[in-house]
Amino acid sequence: MIATRLHPDKQTAAQAIAREIADLIEIRSKSGKPTVLGLATGSTPLPLYAELIRLHREEKLSFSSVITFNLDEYEGLGATHPQSYRFFMEENLFRHLDIPAANIHIPDGLSKDLAKNCTDYEAAIRAVGGIDLQILGIGRTGHIGFNEPPSAVDTRTRWVHLDEVTRRDNSAFFGDIALVPHGALTMGVATILEARRVELIAFGEAKADVIRRAIQETPSAHCPATWLQKHPHCTFHLDAAAAKAL
Repeated sequence: MIATRLHPDKQTAAQAIAREIADLIEIRSKSGKPTVLGLATGSTPLPLYAELIRLHREEKLSFSSVITFNLDEYEGLGATHPQSYRFFMEENLFRHLDIPAANIHIPDGLSKDLAKNCTDYEAAIRAVGGIDLQILGIGRTGHIGFNEPPSAVDTRTRWVHLDEVTRRDNSAFFGDIALVPHGALTMGVATILEARRVELIAFGEAKADVIRRAIQETPSAHCPATWLQKHPHCTFHLDAAAAKAL
């Protein structure tokens, strides 16, 4: 079942989710355990990352015991490419925190063996005991991570072909759709569903229809976000515009 939480604006949502993360870090740190976060990219989580940076700087929240796994990465883009997700995360979050570099995990878009890179990624998640809290956005195709339709519920980290709708939407960051890669590496649906908590963020009327589908349609590969209905602790953080079709 998917719970919904309405927020008046992006900043309020960011503060609420950041506080959940901060509380989780503090609880697990007291018991000597790391906090494993699954992270997303794109414009949607930026207010959240800004709030986490503020908590670190102003409230002295330490990320030294945090381990992160990003959802995805474009095929063919390396860490220094300004549109790679590694570059995005360094610029917008990691370099502002005290998180050890060894604790940061992002699929390698330049790997010579993509299949092995994906298998190793799954193994790394298992080795730390799984993801405690996963941050998600949602695409207009219904994708979570880069799990484009059709994506089965049992999919694992793998290479995917990007839908043209997704490529068009992401072309705003690249300046030209011709520059947007056709493929990516992404956590699978099953990988996402194994996170102990899932927090999905969506704002604006453009997301209203896909939010309705994700919550109200029967779970199927045709809208991968519908698989989140099977998660026991999944919350959609929305504004009124994103929730208008519910």
